[in-house]
Amino acid sequence: MFTLAKACMSTATTIRCILVDDEEHARLTLRYALSKHPDWQLQAEFKNTTSAREFLATNTIDVLFLDIQMPKESGLELARSLAAGAHPPLIVFVTAYNVHAIDAFELHALDYLLKPFNPARFAQTLARAREMLTRGHQHQLHDTNQPTDYARALSSYVQAQEQKRQSASPSYLRHIIVRSVGEIESILLAQVFWIGAAGNYVELHLDRRVVLHRMPLGKLEEYLDPAVFLRVHRGVIVRVDQCAHLLTLGNGSYQLRLRCGDEISVSKNHIEAVRQTLLQQA
Repeated sequence: MFTLAKACMSTATTIRCILVDDEEHARLTLRYALSKHPDWQLQAEFKNTTSAREFLATNTIDVLFLDIQMPKESGLELARSLAAGAHPPLIVFVTAYNVHAIDAFELHALDYLLKPFNPARFAQTLARAREMLTRGHQHQLHDTNQPTDYARALSSYVQAQEQKRQSASPSYLRHIIVRSVGEIESILLAQVFWIGAAGNYVELHLDRRVVLHRMPLGKLEEYLDPAVFLRVHRGVIVRVDQCAHLLTLGNGSYQLRLRCGDEISVSKNHIEAVRQTLLQQA
């Protein structure tokens, strides 16, 4: 459950925010966009992370609009320091179009704005932030130093970015951050039996429940360890240690029985890989 103890809304209607962007035009655009939403209170704006840090040391805000690419110190460095706290403010990352950066935000259920953004997209971002803050305020837990689910999601994101920067080897997911109805949940991939395609979403099949996550199956597959997950069908990926028995049906088609009890169709394009996987486990 997403909770806020230090960065909760100042009143029932006002959300406090700041802008951090080295480009004056970008700050002007955001400032103008926020002026159309009187329930949002812009407390300050900064052109570098150093000034923003000084402000945040003595002031509490609800939302931080943060540019990533800035000279001297990137916005990611500021996000990293905020993620070290148990109750960081919500961060909306502002960035120029970069498909890999966007994938990272979506994998960790973080909010972002692409430059240039339109009023409808901006309003959607504000609505999502308000929903998160409202849910957090309603379920506020006082006198706790335990990190919130949002803090875990933010920390996971910055750690993944740091690992990507330091290593040329692929960085695979260990858990998936799922956003649902104003809440964030971290799901360990070790708890996922199999993953099915559902349009622009995937279905994460766990013990006694199925969780939807907004990301196409093909895109998610790029972040899954191929030693741990196996594609068995155009629309299905299974965890390798779930593979139990390969069944040949009367019509010549194949089904894979998983240890969790589910049975999954296997396409002819993937049948040999499934057979090899079962032989290795024998």
